[in-house]
Amino acid sequence: MSYEHISLAEQDGFAVLTMRRPERRNALSEAHLRELLDALGSIGAGKTRGAILAAEGPVFSAGHDFADMDGRGLDEMRRLLSVCAEVMQRIQSLPQPVIAQVEGLATAAGCQLVASCDLAVAGESARFQVPGGRGGWFCITPGVALARAVGRKRALEMLLTGDPIDARAALACGLVNRVVPDAEVAGATRALLERATRGSALAKAIGKQSFHRQVDLDLPAAYAYAIEVMAAASQTEDAREGLRAFLEKRPARFTNR
Repeated sequence: MSYEHISLAEQDGFAVLTMRRPERRNALSEAHLRELLDALGSIGAGKTRGAILAAEGPVFSAGHDFADMDGRGLDEMRRLLSVCAEVMQRIQSLPQPVIAQVEGLATAAGCQLVASCDLAVAGESARFQVPGGRGGWFCITPGVALARAVGRKRALEMLLTGDPIDARAALACGLVNRVVPDAEVAGATRALLERATRGSALAKAIGKQSFHRQVDLDLPAAYAYAIEVMAAASQTEDAREGLRAFLEKRPARFTNR
């Protein structure tokens, strides 16, 4: 499918989803969000091992496109925010690991995108911000993903102050996994995704989806759920092959790679 605001390509077994509205700071209009949703659906239905979310230009994403929001009534605004929430949830529901390649500023819903990805690599000059606390419209929906990525106190500090944090602070609070020189972001992103997609693709899909399911449960419920999923996963051919390979001291030969 041809897109107006994004591109989707396959490189060496990975899906590369790139936002391509640098003239609008990759702001997320409804049309842009719907294209992201469609592309993520294609990735999930495909055979790629993992996915990279990147952006053209000096801004990863400036968040929602205010020009697209201006004048919307309640129902229209609810629809837009629902599409955005669906994008964030689809990232986490994909069977493949999704990694954000962050170059430049990620603000509001752009920061929400980073927080929603499974992994993230940022350049040293990257900045992250949820600026609603400085104005009249609080970043409530970005706070859903942010609180789950960095914890309550740090999320509330970012949300209430609206102040940006630099890449090192984002690393320290868990919003990103790696900070590298700006020129090395693409390579470091690819290297981390290579490591995160080793082994059985089926096991990875079960593991990712069960992680996102259990992480917000209370402890007894989380263990009850995890026990059932892990027990069921032990009966897959890839799990059995992994055990046999370990016992026989040989490389595993997975059917789902």
